[in-house]
Amino acid sequence: MLATAIAGAGIGLRTPHVQQILADDSLELPWLEVLVDNWLVDGGLNQHLLNRISERFPLVFHSVGLSLGGANTLDVEYLNKIKSLKQACGGHWYSEHASFSGNDNFKVADLLPLPYTAEAVMHISNRIKQTQDIMGERILLENVSTYMSCQHNELSEGEFIAAIAEEADCYLLLDVNNAFVTSVNLDQQLQSFLDAVPAKRVKQIHLAGFHQKGDYLLDAHNHPVDPQVWNAYQRYIQLNGNIPTMIEWDSEIPSLNRLLQERQIAADMMQLNATSSTSVDRCA
Repeated sequence: MLATAIAGAGIGLRTPHVQQILADDSLELPWLEVLVDNWLVDGGLNQHLLNRISERFPLVFHSVGLSLGGANTLDVEYLNKIKSLKQACGGHWYSEHASFSGNDNFKVADLLPLPYTAEAVMHISNRIKQTQDIMGERILLENVSTYMSCQHNELSEGEFIAAIAEEADCYLLLDVNNAFVTSVNLDQQLQSFLDAVPAKRVKQIHLAGFHQKGDYLLDAHNHPVDPQVWNAYQRYIQLNGNIPTMIEWDSEIPSLNRLLQERQIAADMMQLNATSSTSVDRCA
């Protein structure tokens, strides 16, 4: 396992690419994000492969199955499995979503948003604190895509995420694509959300593609990053500095070469931003 710090532009480690990544000794990547659920299920990928990957590339861990905002009892067994795998592979951090996915009796294959209320802030914050106690570290909380708003909302989404981060004292994973999808679906201002999120807590960024479904956008992660999302991302790092950034695909996964080309766009934007920042500093 590597102790190298997480920086630059990485990719999500997906099943179709595992063997190719292992076979290509010349492949250079700053880091990989592991969707941990793929490695915990029966019949899933095995830890031996992940150990081999961790010997060459720094890893961060991400999951979709915790249901942090749910009313059910927090799944401690699931968290302990993640913690064990993360420790074995030297993962740098662990992230989950500001959402719920059912209860003890009924599960949905989606990440459902919470109402943006003070009560919900306290509810999910308490569960994040419990999660952090189990993991022994601060986690990263990711914003999700939404398709309808709750009539009981008391806060904007950005205010909601900011309040949770403050109350739970956690980090954030900013998904720019999710934020863009939500802004279009709910006819909101993307920049208002980005301005409300405390940049000092953003430790990682996700970029992905959506699917146009007529009068709304579906967060399907099955297309390249949209130019409007690239533009929003570029503006964000210009304002807040380079933050470790990952390209995320979950269906209709392209070839590894195609994915690496998309990763390079993010890397080039970060390099340009670093160069521009240095030039400004020298002129100051």
